[in-house]
Amino acid sequence: MPSGDVSCRLAAVCQEQRSPMRLVPCGFLNGFPLAGPPRCVCYKWQYQLRSRTGMRKLVLGSCPYWKFYQLVASRSVESRSSRSPLSCAKGLSVSVVTYHPDEALLARTLSSLGVASNDLRKSRPGLSVSVCIVDNGGWPSTSSVALASLGKTGVECHLISGHGNVGYARGHNLAIEQVRSRYHLVLNPDIDLDPEALSQALDFLDAHPDVGLLSPRIGDDDGRLQYLCRRYPALFDLFVRGFLPNALRKLFDRRLARYEMRDRINETDIVWDPPIVSGCFMLFRTEPLKRLKGFDPRYFLYFEDYDLSLRTRELTRIAYVPTVRVLHHGGGAARKGFAHIRMFVASAFKFYNRFGWKWL
Repeated sequence: MPSGDVSCRLAAVCQEQRSPMRLVPCGFLNGFPLAGPPRCVCYKWQYQLRSRTGMRKLVLGSCPYWKFYQLVASRSVESRSSRSPLSCAKGLSVSVVTYHPDEALLARTLSSLGVASNDLRKSRPGLSVSVCIVDNGGWPSTSSVALASLGKTGVECHLISGHGNVGYARGHNLAIEQVRSRYHLVLNPDIDLDPEALSQALDFLDAHPDVGLLSPRIGDDDGRLQYLCRRYPALFDLFVRGFLPNALRKLFDRRLARYEMRDRINETDIVWDPPIVSGCFMLFRTEPLKRLKGFDPRYFLYFEDYDLSLRTRELTRIAYVPTVRVLHHGGGAARKGFAHIRMFVASAFKFYNRFGWKWL
């Protein structure tokens, strides 16, 4: 049992809020791993309360076998809907993983998502849209205002927090495991959606039931087309594109153009079955995504979208659809410092070990 003052405080809060208190096994809560060895079979106090703002909080007390407290919180900012998280059976669910996000970019992403969702519901009355923000750490308090504003547009909003930095792939999987929607969008926190992006995307998927994954036309900060569809990469391509200075990179323009599918990707033509698409915006039918079990959790950051694209292509069709338009404000690993380069190399090693090495 938890220590006296912790359990008393939890009991007092639960009694005040008229919330249920029960014991749950130490080790896992709703699929989220907690600190402590797997052999620990003690119990922790759990309580749930709902504040006036609609904030739902799960807090765990201390494990009696440890001399420190391990507090884990999972917060959920909800709309007034009575549905369980991400349970819109015929709707659209969206997952966004953040880690110390740029507040302005995240606010723009959520705002554009709200506008696109409103446009979607105009053409599809009654369609539910559910958004899950997975906070891997550093969630800014000001961003809760942007999330609340999104909720006021009729979008069901959830915030999962307190699990630590589990990486991009595992973060999205926390949301994917819960979804019951028809479509699921994997979205970066640095994306601006065109107002008609979601309407165009779902119209295309409805018209092409054999397509399980859609990739949009992705522009940069200035709106210029980014070539983010890929052929299978050689190690040399990754090195040239990510680490050579511009002056030297120009010597390999033709090679990089082939890798980036510049002969196929344009502003007007649908491209069927590109081998690899960008993880900044991946719109799935939820059924094949569930069959694939989401992202491979072995990737902490980088190459998880390469891996998932190749596995998706074995199961269903992929389409690049340029009428679906977004802007991407992200940057490459080499421009983010040594830590990102190290993660990039580690993920590349895992990717090639799985799918086969290609040097040149």
